[in-house]
Amino acid sequence: MTTVPIPLNDGHAIPQVGLGTWPLDDAEAERVVSLALGLGYRHVDTAVRYGNEVCVGRGIAASGLPRAQVFVTTKLDGPFQGEDRAVAGLDESLQRLGLDYVDLLLIHWPLPSRDLYVSTWRTFERLQTDGKARSIGVSNFKPAHLERLARETGVVPAVNQIQLNPTIQRQDHVDYHLDHGIATVSYTPLGRERAPLNDPTIVGIAARLGRTPAQVILRWHVQSGFVPIPKSANEERLRENLDVYGFELSRDDMVAIGELDTGVGTDSDEKGH
Repeated sequence: MTTVPIPLNDGHAIPQVGLGTWPLDDAEAERVVSLALGLGYRHVDTAVRYGNEVCVGRGIAASGLPRAQVFVTTKLDGPFQGEDRAVAGLDESLQRLGLDYVDLLLIHWPLPSRDLYVSTWRTFERLQTDGKARSIGVSNFKPAHLERLARETGVVPAVNQIQLNPTIQRQDHVDYHLDHGIATVSYTPLGRERAPLNDPTIVGIAARLGRTPAQVILRWHVQSGFVPIPKSANEERLRENLDVYGFELSRDDMVAIGELDTGVGTDSDEKGH
């Protein structure tokens, strides 16, 4: 099994199904990352805030794969916002990961009340020019935040990583991304507390197709053009989560899943770290 690359607006590409590592701690992260890469994953997502970059890096090294074959994302949060603060932040992340560069560096949250994300973005641009981050993007940004970045810097993020699943579809974000060439990366793509996984619509489609509810949801992400990053520490589920290219959802399936949207999700104007 392997994943399909999705082109980014800067000429690079991101593997479409990645491995989320929150809330894996260091004790789990090395094993899970190495296992996942052995199963065919080529995209690993972490963050300073997760506290597991050291063992994510060890897992990448233990896989034996050439560096160029593993797409690594990390994120810098609030303490690294503001002009130049991200320089030391990324250097520290690279040291923990044991890498010379990351494939994707994200501003973890906009924290608009602090009004520092534009200056942080300018620092990210320099880090990309210096080769320490191949691509740069953001996480949890609303269209208004993205619009301000583009207006004030002229540089559109390659990626916006957002909370996205069948019950939290954020169509306004997705439409903005499509209009501006921004890739949509979905975190918590299966939802929390098993809500979408237990939905009768999802369960019914899964039964008809002979797939698991998780595979149906991840296939919905893939067919929608999103980049889901599901997390699991279980080998069987890791295999299942990657095995989403051998079937398709019908148009009726996609419409039915689209009707599950509740419009409720984390508001990044009010929350973040």
